[in-house]
Amino acid sequence: MKKSSTTLKTVLALMANLSVVFVCFTITRIVFMMCNMNLFESHLTWSYALRLLVSGLRFDCTAILYLNCWMILLFLLPCHKKEGWKWYYPTLRVVFVIVNFIGIVANLCDCAYFPFTGRRTTWNVLTEFGNESNILGIVLKESLPYWYLFPIGILLCFGLWKLFRSPVTNAKPISKGLIKYYISHVILLALASGLTVAGMRGGFTTAVRPITLSNANQYVDHAIDAGIVLNTPFCIMRTIGKKPFTEHRYMDDREAQSLFSPLHEVSDSIGMKKMNVVVFILESFGQQAMARGCMPFLSELAKQGVSFTYSYACGRKSIDGMPSVLSSIPSLVEPFFLTPAALNDLSGIAGELTRKNGYSSAFFHGAENGSMGFQAFANATGFEKYYGRTEYNQDSRYNGDKDFDGTWAIWDEEFLQFYCDKMGEMSEPFVTSVFTASSHSPFAIPERYKEVYPPSEPKVFSCIKYSDNALRLFFEKAQKQPWFKNTLFVLTADHISESIDQEFLTDLGVFRIPIIIYSPAMPELTNVDPDKLVSQADIMPTVFGLLHYDKPYISFGQDALNTKKEDKFILNYQPGSGLYQYVQGDWMLQFDGEKTVHAYRFKEDKLLKKDLNGSQPKEYERRLKSIIQQYMYRMNHNELVVR
Repeated sequence: MKKSSTTLKTVLALMANLSVVFVCFTITRIVFMMCNMNLFESHLTWSYALRLLVSGLRFDCTAILYLNCWMILLFLLPCHKKEGWKWYYPTLRVVFVIVNFIGIVANLCDCAYFPFTGRRTTWNVLTEFGNESNILGIVLKESLPYWYLFPIGILLCFGLWKLFRSPVTNAKPISKGLIKYYISHVILLALASGLTVAGMRGGFTTAVRPITLSNANQYVDHAIDAGIVLNTPFCIMRTIGKKPFTEHRYMDDREAQSLFSPLHEVSDSIGMKKMNVVVFILESFGQQAMARGCMPFLSELAKQGVSFTYSYACGRKSIDGMPSVLSSIPSLVEPFFLTPAALNDLSGIAGELTRKNGYSSAFFHGAENGSMGFQAFANATGFEKYYGRTEYNQDSRYNGDKDFDGTWAIWDEEFLQFYCDKMGEMSEPFVTSVFTASSHSPFAIPERYKEVYPPSEPKVFSCIKYSDNALRLFFEKAQKQPWFKNTLFVLTADHISESIDQEFLTDLGVFRIPIIIYSPAMPELTNVDPDKLVSQADIMPTVFGLLHYDKPYISFGQDALNTKKEDKFILNYQPGSGLYQYVQGDWMLQFDGEKTVHAYRFKEDKLLKKDLNGSQPKEYERRLKSIIQQYMYRMNHNELVVR
């Protein structure tokens, strides 16, 4: 066989194999779009969808070249006897299928996981469930509703195997023209290496930085659509070892602090009210479920206290909710739990009240102790005790693991009764928090309630009805306790779950959760303006305002009750697109770290269809920059507490 023919066949075979992987990635992208069409259907047209598919090839190129750089090297490596090694290409074929099938599986997994997070999976997400001892069982249960992804994966794996091309099968070793052979292959390998590196970086020029997740924003009209353009292997590779907090110097420190200061220095002359503080973090209690009547008890309780029309989560996952609610640390860039900043000195509602004011404190979560990193964060932020599944099982008043839901935790009804009993054993004043668990995928409810709360669409709604009833039973018991009348209750969600109305599927709507403040000792709460903007990060300063807390503390939120309506803002982060979302007045800005890329009048344009970028008040972007600048600095320099 001629040398030139062998070289050409090698190149053609290599290109054919890579092309098959590109086709497989495109198929998984189409499957991803179809599985999550309810998130995109309000704005996705055929032409726009085609544009997103084409744009995704740029990110596929990077991921595929990373996955297959070894194959490029081994295909083009000059070795004149390689053609005679019968085992060589069959071995490459096996490795090729395994490596690329892993990438395909990662993409298919996000078809199911994306609705819960709004982002493609990153390296940090893979460590999120590291403390779950029953992770295999959880994965199997979670994947059952998406059974159709398994045959799709198998078919794509078969395609990789069947369509693999070897350049030489029965050729004799090259014995003539070895010098030309080696020269041509060295040149070809050098050229391929340069093209591969350029493809991995996302461009050829020296001005091109390695392509990152945020580059997806230049191809999309809506932040959530970045999930279509990106692919999961790319997102995992680009976040391995990544420093989460990049410091910015938008302005000098004095100007930044004049626009917003996370250091809250209290000038209240009224003595502190030493009330008990009880904070509920309710799994997946989204605002849409409340609007649909799935929370009758919580809705009634809201009328006895204060709730807010425009209330939002700071993140999209459970591990975003706890730092936001209890320590006023919103999730900007990556979940706080999964960053080096989690080792910083921390405080929060519990830390301030326990360490500085003599409160007793405890955190409750019905899952296995250590689950989700909650126990570690509770300890770090100042809770003295932790009550989980272990402590529940040790309490002879309850049924132990007979009340385990089989996947995550103790059923909410039983665990909230346990929660109430344990608070009765604590010395007052106390601060406690409970993180519920039943309204979580796979959305199971106890057998005795299956006819009371029949299956719904989405499935989470029936679970929320069950958990809302568990909350009602808790308050029925709690109001008979001596500590009840001197207690301030805060009830909110960690994040939303599934939604069906388009208003709750927009870039802002996916953060909408209830935030309710209630106290039998504070009837005046019913006179608060409900139209203020409020986020999870505002809970700590608002609680401290109601208690007339008199010591300085760090918070990235505002006192919702004592801040002027026109000055009130909220801030959250779209992890899938890397955009900050800043809301003030009637405006929502989406900011990419350098400039505002979209702006909407969100109250009148509920579906965020009319981009008015350029018309928004200019001072809003300045204030956003000041918050980001101080947030990143404090995270990197361990300045989250007042020393």
